[in-house]
Amino acid sequence: MKRFILPVIISFTLTSCAQLQQVANQLSTSLPTTSGKTVTNAENISGLKSSLNVGIEQAVSNLGVEDGFYKNAAIKLLLPTEAQSIIDNAKLIPGGQALVDKAVLSLNRSAEDAVKEATPIFKTAITSMTITDAMGILFGNNNAATEYLKKTTYSQLKAAFAPKIKASLDKPLVANVSTTKTWNSLTSGYNSVAKSVAGSIAGMKTVNVDLENYVTEKALDALFLKVAAEEKSIRTDPTARVNDLLKKVFGQLDKK
Repeated sequence: MKRFILPVIISFTLTSCAQLQQVANQLSTSLPTTSGKTVTNAENISGLKSSLNVGIEQAVSNLGVEDGFYKNAAIKLLLPTEAQSIIDNAKLIPGGQALVDKAVLSLNRSAEDAVKEATPIFKTAITSMTITDAMGILFGNNNAATEYLKKTTYSQLKAAFAPKIKASLDKPLVANVSTTKTWNSLTSGYNSVAKSVAGSIAGMKTVNVDLENYVTEKALDALFLKVAAEEKSIRTDPTARVNDLLKKVFGQLDKK
């Protein structure tokens, strides 16, 4: 009889342990909201991605319009740092200041045009992004999800966005002239003076800038800045949570 009872006890004990472990695993991947509803780890991940999707949609709607860059001092594209000498010596170039002003306007018009194509590029990156620490991001800084996206997908985003930037640089967006042509007129005029005897005496150096790379990076920086602002809004303002998933996931922050 003992030989029969012992295996039964062992079997029952092992089964109970397995069930307890299963319950423990379930508890470890979920957290109750302030309303008492449980939020799973999968929902937290989906909520974080949803917040980024909302952020990029809002960012594109703000930036992809005329003056979205040009009249926003925080993100307005100026001439690259390498071209500061052009600004300093604009008076030495025939029509120099007018060319500088036109180049700055053209740079911003190209950025405004290109970001209209950013939404599907960002959404693909967000969808494919693997979030390894949902709770750490959720309860992190106000821009934690945006920073995670930037850290894990920046190279991918830049590679996909660069052709859009190039296409916009080549469009005749200002006075029926492309940014590329305006930029080349500005730099070639300056470089001609810099290479002259007078330019050499004045210590002027020629300017060579990868314009496509410069505008791509500046446009991406602006997009991430706007996405981060939207993420902060979703975290801190319940009315900014535009769907049930955002309300459920970010509701966990309201009484942290």
